[in-house]
Parts: sequence; structure tokens; C-alpha cells
Amino acid sequence: MNRFDRITAILIQLQSRKIVKAQDLAERFEISLRTVYRDINSLAEAGVPIVGEAGVGYSIMDGYRLPPVMFTREEARTFITAEKLMEKFTDISTQSHYQSAMFKIKAVLKSNEKSMVENLENHIEIRHNNQLFHKSNSNTLDTLLKSISEKKIAKIYYAAMNADDPMERVIEPVGVYHENNYWYTVAYCYLRNDYRNFRSDRVLRCELTEEPFKQKHAPLKDFMHNPWGPETVRLIRIKIEKRTSRYIREQRNTYGFVSEINKGDFVEMSFLSPSLEWFARWYLMIAPSAYILEPESLKTVVRNLVEKISENIQ
Repeated sequence: MNRFDRITAILIQLQSRKIVKAQDLAERFEISLRTVYRDINSLAEAGVPIVGEAGVGYSIMDGYRLPPVMFTREEARTFITAEKLMEKFTDISTQSHYQSAMFKIKAVLKSNEKSMVENLENHIEIRHNNQLFHKSNSNTLDTLLKSISEKKIAKIYYAAMNADDPMERVIEPVGVYHENNYWYTVAYCYLRNDYRNFRSDRVLRCELTEEPFKQKHAPLKDFMHNPWGPETVRLIRIKIEKRTSRYIREQRNTYGFVSEINKGDFVEMSFLSPSLEWFARWYLMIAPSAYILEPESLKTVVRNLVEKISENIQ
């Protein structure tokens, strides 16, 4: 990237965020801090009202606006891919907001870029297995994101897997992430007085309150190494016939798969699961070809489920 393009990109980044750190600019453009300072000075000399505060970062004075942005063909193509993903993997409310934003983006494209985008729309399709993919309820993600951005407490009605009836939970969402075909939110739960994971398709209703957050939260990435927390997961090890293991490769991730070791005709798999009963119900699907190595308590849970099944079919 030449210097002109880099300075233009720095200006766009300054426009897109409230505060930008010099170190962040150096890492993004792979330049030294000295070069960042020179580029910032060049922008200031060109009349861009940049405010810098030592130890904080750079910002642009309120009221300053760039002229209409011109996108490259490569950038325009990525918009269509992102739009297709949004259609498949977000809730109705978020899709609506994104589509509105896309109309504004397309409005500033040049005529040849508009033609290229319209043509590409018919050549990109995101497919998924309906049995594996699960959408959120109509406004869950949108409301959770609003809760995070405005730092306002949310109220959800949540159908937990091990609960008979949905319960009201008052939460402070930290962030949302997509994993194993589901959207999740990590949030501080006032009922548990601790952080919990909530699967968005189990949120029956989500409301934003006017009450501000009472807690200070670490960034989402700090929760992602072990989102369940060491006190709420159990290590599970099973041995499964190799010929059967190939059929559960997609399913196993949903149940906390960690690692596997080949042992001749068998594969030893390790899992971290928040619920032995939840895992046991899935294990029954592969039980004829599998053995439980640990914990012993999982064997008891499986036996109890088998006894209950036997009673129900007599």
C-alpha cells in the first residue's frame, strides 16, 4: 500500500471509531509508530481536525465529515457475500437493518460497480442443513446488540435445557458469538450472580430495559477460552468404534468436543460438557458402538435413562 492510500485508510478508520490508538494503526498497516505519527501530522496539516491525547489515542472533532466514499470493486464484492451471510445467519430484525444499510452503500457505487453487484447477487448462495442450522427469534440478536452498545440491562425469557418451564433472567450481555450452528451470548446473570452462556434460539422473548449496567465487564475475548467456566464443566472421555466416529464429526462439536486419539479400531474422544444428562442423551445414539471411560457418574446417568426408556416401552 502506498503512502497516499494508507493515509486515506487512516482517515477512514478515524472516522469510523470514536478513539483510535496509534498502536492499533501501526499493527493494521504494519508500520512503525514513528510512521503513524508522521501520517497523522500530514492529515492535520491538510486541515483534518484531529485531536490527540497522550495515552488515549486520536479522534476527529465532532461535525467533521468525509465526502462521499468511493468503494473499490473488491470491496463492493465483499458486501454481497456479507449480505448473503446475514440473510442466513441472523434474526429478522438484524437482517432488516443490514438491508437498509446495504441500500445506502449501493447508492454511492459507480454505475459499473452497481451492475457488477447486481450480477453477483444471482451467483452467491449460502446453503445449510435445516436440521443443523438454528435461527434466533425475531429480534433477539438485535436487542442483545443494542443492550451491549447502550450498556442497558436486558430481560430475557429463557427455556434452559434442564428446566421444565421458561424462566425470566435479568442479564448484562458482554457479547455474542456464533458456534456450532447456534448464536450465543455471554452475559452476567442476576439470578445466578455469575456469568452464563445463553443460546439465542432458547430465548423466547428479549426486552431492553432502561436500567444501566451495574457491572464492569471484561472484553468478550477474555471469556472465549473457557466460556462455561471451570466450575460448570465436566471432563468426559469415551471410546468409540472408528467406523462409527466418522458419522458424528459435525454433531460432536455441539457437545463440547475437545480432542481425539486413534487407538487401533477405536477412537478415544474427550469432551467438556456443562451437563452430564445432556451429554448422556446424545451418547445413547452411539452407545452400541461406544464405551464410557470417565466419569463414572456418567455411566449412572446413562443407566437411569435406559431404565426410564425401558419403563416407557413396556
